[in-house]
Amino acid sequence: MNAKTISIVSYITIIGWIIAYLQHKGNEQKSALASYHLGQGLGVFIFSILLNIVLAILIGVVPSLAGILSLAGFVPVVLLIFGIITANNEALKPVPLIGKFFEGKFNF
Repeated sequence: MNAKTISIVSYITIIGWIIAYLQHKGNEQKSALASYHLGQGLGVFIFSILLNIVLAILIGVVPSLAGILSLAGFVPVVLLIFGIITANNEALKPVPLIGKFFEGKFNF
């Protein structure tokens, strides 16, 4: 896989991220593009897990807000789409909202 493909696949579910990581790890030449998007993709997945835990707690405490709070569960999907678009354009731009926090946190 080339760097652009690895970058795009890193945003497609956690299984896609693992496949992209293994492909990137196996490459002799490490691509800055693939490394960057692997970090951003992992950041979105971590954010997604934390968001779902917080939403589950809030819905358990205030069940009447379940309908509204469940809409917040779609935020990670939107972030993944933005990440795929950025990876397709071969740009090193962070994912909106949370991308800056995960820049440089992971060393691929």
